[in-house]
Amino acid sequence: MDSRIFGLKVRFMRFKTLLWLFLISSYSLGIQSQRIQTGAEQTHAYFPKLKNKRVGVIANQTSVVGQLHLVDTLRNAGINVVLAFGPEHGFRGNAGAGEHIQNEKDPQTGIPIVSLYGKNKKPSQDQLNELDILIFDIQDVGTRFYTYISTMSLAMEAAAEKGLEFMILDRPNPNGSYIDGPILEPSCSSFVGMHPVPIVHGMTVGEYAKMINEEGWMSGKVKTNLTVIACKNYTHSDAYSLPIPPSPNLPNMASIYLYPSLCLFEGTEVSVGRGTDKPFQRVGFPGLKGQVEFKPISIPNAAPNPPHKNKICGGYDLDAFSESYIRHYRGLYLLWLEDLYQRYPKKEAFFNSFFDKLAGTASLRKDIVAGKNVDDIRASWQPGLEAFKKIRKKYLLYPDFE
Repeated sequence: MDSRIFGLKVRFMRFKTLLWLFLISSYSLGIQSQRIQTGAEQTHAYFPKLKNKRVGVIANQTSVVGQLHLVDTLRNAGINVVLAFGPEHGFRGNAGAGEHIQNEKDPQTGIPIVSLYGKNKKPSQDQLNELDILIFDIQDVGTRFYTYISTMSLAMEAAAEKGLEFMILDRPNPNGSYIDGPILEPSCSSFVGMHPVPIVHGMTVGEYAKMINEEGWMSGKVKTNLTVIACKNYTHSDAYSLPIPPSPNLPNMASIYLYPSLCLFEGTEVSVGRGTDKPFQRVGFPGLKGQVEFKPISIPNAAPNPPHKNKICGGYDLDAFSESYIRHYRGLYLLWLEDLYQRYPKKEAFFNSFFDKLAGTASLRKDIVAGKNVDDIRASWQPGLEAFKKIRKKYLLYPDFE
């Protein structure tokens, strides 16, 4: 497909966007009559459970109660926070994707911080010796390959092995209004996909935790003593704008809505805008004749070594379709993957070894190479998705979108 045809598709999609918005203007999706309150805001529900206990907290920059970090909120209430754990991107959220993080002390509180990204992805039993309970409070974005749920799963497993209580302060899922993608196959299991779920699972972290706990999906089929402090006034049909970016390369809602579809390009030679002012809002590669040109550069704490660093890439800005179209499309958008594969000059080098882990299967890569229609590809996922929906339904805490 040449750039003129792709450009026509872009303009046609913009027209469809306006038409779509007109048609859904009276639909209730995303309309909230009351303000959503996160689990962390329900302090009356969990403060009493923490009294006289030694508390560990798994948190990052999204872990706030109002304007105050959760750790500060707990300490101000006289709760004994003795240890903190930081996921990918760190406890304060200032580390780049994939960057190994060292243990340190929180400069604001002096609390020791243990990194859960790097060599030590699971809390050790020794690190849990001085704790009675672990709290998890991190804003997720609802995809299998976003590593916060892997951190949560391993921490739950460690807590179960130690006999500790595990508490989740739940938060809405900004991509919680649909389910899509292939189910993870065991051969593709990794830290970017640990459980047999689709790419977009349509669950909050609290619901997800209940599922992996009760389905016996943790190592050794262990079960943790789990408490979930649920959100108020939330349904899976609600639009929820994140007050704080969940990681350096998801800076706004446009990137968050596009992320489920665009992250698959992390397993290819296509740039997703890392190292630019629009991460996960544009796609391209050197030599492509596209709508825009961009040059990825090194950005400390966000993209220190982005793909195609310091090279001019041709490509497309997709942010215009994020909140207005992709949000309401409610599915993975494979057209971009199909098109850019066809337009890449060295097709044998388009995919790298990471792609199958992100997809959770080798089938998607093989289908794209074979030129299979994207509608047929998505149709092939349906039996797995229907089976997953039956499991998922058992653990929902909030009204569903179906």
